[in-house]
Amino acid sequence: MKRSYSRLEKPLVRENGALRPASFEEAIEKAAAGLSPYQGDSFGMFSCSKATNETNYIAQKFARLVMGSNNIDSCNRT
Repeated sequence: MKRSYSRLEKPLVRENGALRPASFEEAIEKAAAGLSPYQGDSFGMFSCSKATNETNYIAQKFARLVMGSNNIDSCNRT
């Protein structure tokens, strides 16, 4: 298998305007801290009807349980 050297092997986090490698734990903590101000009614999610049922299920679970929002919609109503 040919290795692609342009592929990221570690997560990157932005610090003082520059990206630096970080552990997965640190990257997840920074992502969670960045999303926390948008919990509840200020958060909305749009899911695609062309995605699998499993993907749409995970999206609605994330919106409802993690973000605390019922603001989820998709284009599969038509």
